[in-house]
Amino acid sequence: MKVYTKTGDKGTTALFGGDRVPKDHIRIDSYGTVDELNSYIGLIRDQEIDSHYKTILIEIQDRLFTVGAILATPVEKEVLKNGELRLKNLGIIDSDIELLENEIDKMEESLPQMTHFVLPGGHPTVSHCHIARCICRRAERLAVHLSHNEHVPEIAIMYLNRLSDYLFVLARKLSFDLKADEVKWIPRK
Repeated sequence: MKVYTKTGDKGTTALFGGDRVPKDHIRIDSYGTVDELNSYIGLIRDQEIDSHYKTILIEIQDRLFTVGAILATPVEKEVLKNGELRLKNLGIIDSDIELLENEIDKMEESLPQMTHFVLPGGHPTVSHCHIARCICRRAERLAVHLSHNEHVPEIAIMYLNRLSDYLFVLARKLSFDLKADEVKWIPRK
């Protein structure tokens, strides 16, 4: 099987189920941004960080493939002709969101309480987390936009929302672990 198929040379691409849509379709933008986020999380995982964070990030990357598959599947293609679910063994479940919440809670136990907004930066690894958080927020916005016109499971949007929270707290925790400067934003008077 060749990597290049030439089927997209005229600006269309196939969704799960075979329907072809323009490459700038909101569904493509939505799952493409999830793919971008997944790649950026791989970059964070490649940094010199605690192995526990790397394990959680691998789990997140796996879930993001699932979110991408969900976003790539139009509602009318969710069930195969034989009655089986197209994404039979795939899905985001409550425990996926609970994992993120539990990890956030554990990290926050060792962090000082936030009293100001935090400016992104202070260490390259921390900056990667903030960029991933921003990509995650964009993925969430696109999934919400898609949901205005097409079915998107609410739990997929919830997962992206919680993941952006996780990435923010991970940035703070890595700032703390790496003894990086956490610069607080102070508005002008």
